[in-house]
This record gives sequence, C-alpha cells and structure tokens, in this order.
Amino acid sequence: MMMRSLIPLALLAFSLPALAQEPPPPRIQVTGEGEVAAAPDMAQVQIGVTTESGTAAAALDANSEATAAVLARLAEQGVAEADMQTGNLSLYPRRDDRRSQNGGGLDEPPIVGFVANHTVSVTIRQLDSLGGVLDAVVSDGANTLGGLSFGLQDPAEALDAARREAVADAMRKAELYAEAAGVVLGPVRAISEPVMQDGPMPMMAMEADMMRGAVPVAEGEVKVTATVTMSFAIGE
Repeated sequence: MMMRSLIPLALLAFSLPALAQEPPPPRIQVTGEGEVAAAPDMAQVQIGVTTESGTAAAALDANSEATAAVLARLAEQGVAEADMQTGNLSLYPRRDDRRSQNGGGLDEPPIVGFVANHTVSVTIRQLDSLGGVLDAVVSDGANTLGGLSFGLQDPAEALDAARREAVADAMRKAELYAEAAGVVLGPVRAISEPVMQDGPMPMMAMEADMMRGAVPVAEGEVKVTATVTMSFAIGE
C-alpha cells in the first residue's frame, strides 16, 4: 500500500519542471491616458478666524464668539451644516522675541499674549454665490482665507469620458508599436486601472479685493484624468 501511494507523487514531481519552463505568450503592454475639461460646479475654501489677547481664556473666548458669527453667516448664505467642518483649532502663546534678540539673557522669550485660531473647511455648492459668501464672512470676523479649490459634485460622467480617451490612447499606442515591430496586433488580454489617490485636479485662479463689494472669483476649469494599462496578444 505504501509503494502505490508514492508513485503518483513521483510522476507529479517529474512533470512540474516541464510546465514551469514554458515561456509566457508574447504580448504588447501599454499605458493610455485621457483628460477631460469641465466647468466646476462646487468650491471648497478654508475660512479662518484668528484672535489675540493677553490671556489664553480671553483669546479663546473672543475666537469662539467670532467663529460663531461666521458660522451663522454661512448658514444665512445657504451653506448646509454638513458642508461646514472644523479643520484646525489651536491656541498658543505669543512670545516677545525682541528681548531675546537684544541680549536679554533669557533662555526663553517671555509670553506677551495668546493667539487662538479656528479654521473651517467650507463647501460651496452654488458657485454664483461664492464671492458674496467670502465677502460676508470677512465682514463678520473671518480674517484668513486659503485653500480655495474647485471641483465637480458628481465627476462620474467626466471620469468615464476620460477613461474612454485613455483606452483609445492605449489602443493607438499598441497599434503603433505592433506596426513598428512588424508584428500583428492580437486581441486585448487584460485591462487594468490604477486606484485613484486624489480627486479631479482643478485648474483655477482667484482674484480678491476685500475693499470693494463681493470678492471676484475666476472659476476656470476642472481637468479630470484617467489612466489605463492594456495588454494585447501578438497575432500569428
């Protein structure tokens, strides 16, 4: 019984190297890229309130009051509560660096006040109101603006168009390589798309004049890109 059970294993051991030595079929693998430009229909901006006072409590209280006014004004401007999110909340001492620089002999400059900062990330879904919203919140106490970017609320349609362009680009490259190499391009064997780490990349510009009416904003365009890798068989 023991000898009969070893025979199939021995035959299998001799057959495995032969299978492993078979070369993979020749293929052409290329990467295609596609890009589609679209008008943005939303914007995201970082709105901040920075206050300073002689004590930490006073700085934080003043900041909380000003931030509450800014949030209330955003709500009045039609910004939904779900589209407002705190991105940073900080409180830190402000030191008199001049005494240290002038040879005061101190290991650490003295504290002369405290600074509180509250930054809120705001999504604006009505772009025609963006300039008015920015002007309104500045009037109510916001004194820092940054990180303005434009995007698409639903990029699926633009992304699918970019994917079609990426596939067409990959097929064009494969046909070119096959012709240059003097071979026949066979059918598609594999298609893959890398995982997108970032959303659509915006191409935009912003101009601001806080002294005159609503803030003018140039929306520009949002460019949506797609990349695809395709593998083709080489025909006979």
